[in-house]
Amino acid sequence: MRIETRLVPVVESLGASPLLQRVYAARGVQQPAQLERGLSNLLPPADLPDIEIAAQRLAAAVMANQKILIVGDFDADGATSVALCVRVLKALGAQQVDFAVPNRFDFGYGLSPEIVDFVAPREPNLIVTVDNGVSSVQGVARAAELGIEVIVTDHHLPGEELPAATAVVNPNLKDAKFASGNLAGVGVAYYVLSQVRRVLREQDWFVSKGIAEPNLAQYLDLVALGTVADVVPLDSNNRILVEQGLMRIRAGRCIPGIKAMLELAKRSAAKVSAQDIGFAVGPRLNAAGRLEDMSIGIKCLLAEDLASARHLATALDQLNRTRRALEQDMVADAELMLTRHAESADDAEPKSGICVYDTTFHQGVVGIVAGRLREKFHRPAIAFADAGDAAPDEVKGSARSVDGLHIRDVLDYIANQHPGLLIKFGGHAMAAGLSIKRVHVERFGVIFDKAVAKLANAEVLEAKRVVDGELLSAELTLDQAREIAAGGPWGSGFPEPEFVGEFELVNQRVVGEQHLKLVLRHELGLVDGIAFRTPPLPTGTQRVQVVYKLSENDFGQYPTLQLMVEYLAALP
Repeated sequence: MRIETRLVPVVESLGASPLLQRVYAARGVQQPAQLERGLSNLLPPADLPDIEIAAQRLAAAVMANQKILIVGDFDADGATSVALCVRVLKALGAQQVDFAVPNRFDFGYGLSPEIVDFVAPREPNLIVTVDNGVSSVQGVARAAELGIEVIVTDHHLPGEELPAATAVVNPNLKDAKFASGNLAGVGVAYYVLSQVRRVLREQDWFVSKGIAEPNLAQYLDLVALGTVADVVPLDSNNRILVEQGLMRIRAGRCIPGIKAMLELAKRSAAKVSAQDIGFAVGPRLNAAGRLEDMSIGIKCLLAEDLASARHLATALDQLNRTRRALEQDMVADAELMLTRHAESADDAEPKSGICVYDTTFHQGVVGIVAGRLREKFHRPAIAFADAGDAAPDEVKGSARSVDGLHIRDVLDYIANQHPGLLIKFGGHAMAAGLSIKRVHVERFGVIFDKAVAKLANAEVLEAKRVVDGELLSAELTLDQAREIAAGGPWGSGFPEPEFVGEFELVNQRVVGEQHLKLVLRHELGLVDGIAFRTPPLPTGTQRVQVVYKLSENDFGQYPTLQLMVEYLAALP
C-alpha cells in the first residue's frame, strides 16, 4: 500500500483552526464563502434547464386537481425523491398524487414503455420522473402515445438523444448553466418543488384556498439522506443541503421514518452525522430496492407516525440483514473463485480487471460485491448475476472502478472493439451496469482484463491511500475529533480527514467475529482503535503503521477518543 499526503496549497485565512485550515485547503477550499452552510448561499434555481417550464406545468396540475404520478428509481436517492415529491405536493395542495417505482427484477431501470403501460390504468395526467428519465426516450414516447405528459427530473449523464418530454430538468444537460452538476436526484427534485411553490404563491393559490404556504426547509432531512446515500460529491452547494438536513434531524424535526431507522441502527439523532446517514440509514433503505420492492422504503419515508414508521423500518432492517448475509457469502465465493483461478493460471501476473459470476449470485447485491472486490484487490471489478425470467439467457453485471479509470469508457471501448458483445450498458466514471449473454461470460472476462490493462497505467492499479499527513501526539484528543466532526459534513468529493502514524501495538482482539479492537501507544499515552473487517496481526507484532480517522466513542459512561482504522500494517 502506497500512502500519499495531500498537497496543501496556500490560501487566504479560512477562519478555522490550523488543522482544519490545512484540511480545507487540501480539498480545494480557497475562500471562507465556500464553507458557508446557510440556505441563502444555495445556487439559484433559475439556471437549471427547463425548471420554469416544469414548475409552471406542475403548478397548473395542482390547481386543476389533475392526477400526478411520481416515478422513481429503486435506490435511496430515488426513494427520497419520491417521498419528497409526494409530501411537498400534498402540502402545496395537490389532491391526487401517487407514486410508482419499477421493480428492478421485472422492469429494470427508468421510465420504460413497460412501466408506462403498467401505470396507464391509473390514468395519470402527468408523470414526473425523479432520479431517472433522461435516457427514457422510448418510455416518454409511449406516454405521449397514451396522452400522458411527462416531466423528467434527473441528474444522470444524458445520451445523444433526449426524451421528448414537456420538460427535462437536469444540471448535467449540455450547455446547462447551473454551477454544479453534482446534485443528487433528490436535490434536483427539491429545486423544482421550490419553484412550484413560487409559481403557486404568485397565483395567490395559498391565500385563495386557505392553505398555509409550506416551509420547504422542513423537508431537507429527506434531501440530506438521498444526497449522502447516493454518494454524489459534496461540493459547497450539496454541503449546504446536507448540513441543513442534518441540523433538522439533530433538532428532532425529522420525519418518523428517518427517526425509526436511526433507532434501529442505534445512532443518536441528536448527534447524527453524514457518516451515520451513509453507513446506517442509507443501506437499510437501499436493501428494499436490492432484494424486494422499494415501495417498502418509500412507505417508511411517508409514514406519518412513529409507530407505523417503526413497523416499516423493522422490515427494512430485516431486509438489510438478509442483504448483508448474501453479500458475505457472495464475496467469499468470489474470492475463492479468484484464488482458484490464480492457482491454475499459467502465469503469475495478477489480473488487471476482475470479473466474477455464479448462478447463485443475487442480482440486487452484485454491485456491493463488485465494490468489495475493488476495495480488496484495488482492481476494477464486475460481478454478474442471472438476469431472471425476462431474459433467461442473459446475465446482468455491476461494475465498480478505481480512481483514474473511467469504467463506462472501458465498456464503450469493449463495445467498439467487439460489436454485439454488450447487449446494453451505461453508467459513469466509478460505477456502471451492463448486460451480456451468459455464454459470453468467460470470454468477456478475458476481454475486460485486457481492456483495463490497455487503458489503465500501472499507477492507477497500484493500491494507495491519500491522507492528510501526520498528527502530533498532542493533537490526538477528543476535542480535536469533535472539531473535525463539526467541520463537515464530510463525504464523497469532500472526504473526512485521514491521518497516518506509527504506534506501539499494546493489545488486539477480535470483536463481532470480523473486526479488530486495538489499544495503541503514542508518545503521550494510550488510545483505542477499531478496524472493521480486518484480521488480527501476526503474534509478536510490536509496532504498526495506521491510517485512521479521529472519532468520538460515546458507547461507554464517558465519551472517549477512538481511532477509526482504515489501514493497518505491521512494521519490522
